[in-house]
Amino acid sequence: MMLCKQIAKHFRELYSGGNWTFTNVKDTLSDVSWQESNTKVYSFNTIAAIVFHMNYFVEAAMQVLQGKALEAHDKFSFDVHPILSKEDWDQLVNNTLYNAETFASLLEQIPDSKMWEVFEEDKYGSYYRNMNGIIEHSHYHLGQIVIIKKLIREMNHIR
Repeated sequence: MMLCKQIAKHFRELYSGGNWTFTNVKDTLSDVSWQESNTKVYSFNTIAAIVFHMNYFVEAAMQVLQGKALEAHDKFSFDVHPILSKEDWDQLVNNTLYNAETFASLLEQIPDSKMWEVFEEDKYGSYYRNMNGIIEHSHYHLGQIVIIKKLIREMNHIR
């Protein structure tokens, strides 16, 4: 399998299932209520803020894969819009899953040689570094979501 197709497969499995951690974004979020998505546990970010954050960087990289300029700033990466209803939460989750699939599809289409080129600016490194970085970043935050979800449910069970 070609490199870009393999990276896209790995990314897709992270979001939709089939990876070797047996955990994915879609299944993990499938039973999170909008209230849980807003629940603050200790000083951790909310699940909604983490989902927004993950999607923020996927969207930024997706724009570069579409030939557009990189328009992302870390300081805005947790600026989730208020989740005030099930519809708000569903929209965030659906948008995140849609963008993940779009990102994977775009990644599949680029030539493998592009992986060794500079991603926008030298300071960001290669496309390869950034594509793998997005996967690592998403796995890291997926782990946080799993733990926060368990803590919320444990805390609610105690009350």
